[in-house]
Amino acid sequence: MDDSRRVATLVGVLFGIASMGSSSAAIALAPMAQDLGIEVSTAVWTISLYVLMLGVTTALYGRISDLVGVRAPLAAGVGMMTAGAMLAALAPGYELHLVGRLVQGAGAAAVPTLGVVVLTARYDGPVRSLALGRLAGMAAVVGGLGPLGGGLVEATLGWRGVMAVPMLGLLVLPWIWHALDSEGVRGRLDVVGACLVALAAAGLVLLVQSPSTDVVFAVAGCALLATGVPAVVLWVRREPGGFLPLVVVRNATLVRSAVAAAALPAGWFALLVAAPAVLVLEGWEPWQVGLLLVPGALTGFFTPRLSGRLIERLGASASLAVASVGGSLSLVLAAVGVWQLWPPLLTLSIMLNTACFSLGQPALLRAVGDSADADVRGVALGVAMLLFLTGGSVGSAVVGGLNGVVGYAVSLLVLAALPLLAAAGLQPDVRAHRRGPGR
Repeated sequence: MDDSRRVATLVGVLFGIASMGSSSAAIALAPMAQDLGIEVSTAVWTISLYVLMLGVTTALYGRISDLVGVRAPLAAGVGMMTAGAMLAALAPGYELHLVGRLVQGAGAAAVPTLGVVVLTARYDGPVRSLALGRLAGMAAVVGGLGPLGGGLVEATLGWRGVMAVPMLGLLVLPWIWHALDSEGVRGRLDVVGACLVALAAAGLVLLVQSPSTDVVFAVAGCALLATGVPAVVLWVRREPGGFLPLVVVRNATLVRSAVAAAALPAGWFALLVAAPAVLVLEGWEPWQVGLLLVPGALTGFFTPRLSGRLIERLGASASLAVASVGGSLSLVLAAVGVWQLWPPLLTLSIMLNTACFSLGQPALLRAVGDSADADVRGVALGVAMLLFLTGGSVGSAVVGGLNGVVGYAVSLLVLAALPLLAAAGLQPDVRAHRRGPGR
């Protein structure tokens, strides 16, 4: 019995709920700051720390799933996401609220990687491509509706209600429980390697977030990268079968695909930041901005089947290149829409970007899943998702950091160059696919 449609849809919903931890929470920053007696600039930490933990712990869950299967770490992650959301919603003060957001981010990181591991391990061939496309599309739908949902919840239940929204993920878990594998290779977790990768990842996330926060982030990020990256390199050489297996690092297809795919969420998150910011300055209410984003979110409903067919016909790398070019075009359209203050063009750009996002993510996951051996597939997908999520941080950081200097329109044009560079970097894999095996 083919249950790929139901499982992929539910995993995508869970993925989208995890992403709403940032997309819907952004709507509640101003009322939260007023209620807790802090500045809005200080309240931004609730987003930055969530993204930090999301990025740092993503690869860890992938490696754990290789060792013990998906069921236990996903249950633990969703449980932490729920508990963290509850603490963030009920916290009487800002400090305890941030603790809740840290716990929530560390738990939510399980969903992107392990959700993909479930589909990659359970399905093959065209069914897998279609399932991954459906996951990406549903995640884009739910995540894209985050601003509208957050605005409506804030208007009725206040900012604390918005912070509690990710608790809904706990309701989804029982419906996919049967699809979760509980078997792994039962090996030993390389704790030192995991800590070193987390250290380097924290530096990278802090550095890309620094333009929209503070110079302290840049200094801390540089320091962690300067110590973490060399330490990771030395440790991988010493322990080639450890947390970050040498075979994964040397997989050129995996590395090129992951780096290229990171450009897609950069554009997506940039639009989710820039479009609402411009319209709010024009006097729009948060719920009105959310309505403007609904067509983009609904695009995710119609792209999975097309994405699956394109990946099967063109190959994962070529599909990722197509998505990259389309993503670049969407950012150019958005820049014009921001410059001319034309909301319909902003809506069109978000729809195109969502379609490219919904093609690029499953193409990345297909490329990684096909190129990685089964015993390291979890950590390979974890590393890919780490770079993918970091790309989202780059997008929000660039528009946040450059806006004060050159404005949102130019910031979006700067980001438009990244997907084109990504498409160019994928050409070796595209040519190899066209030649076919043994040619």
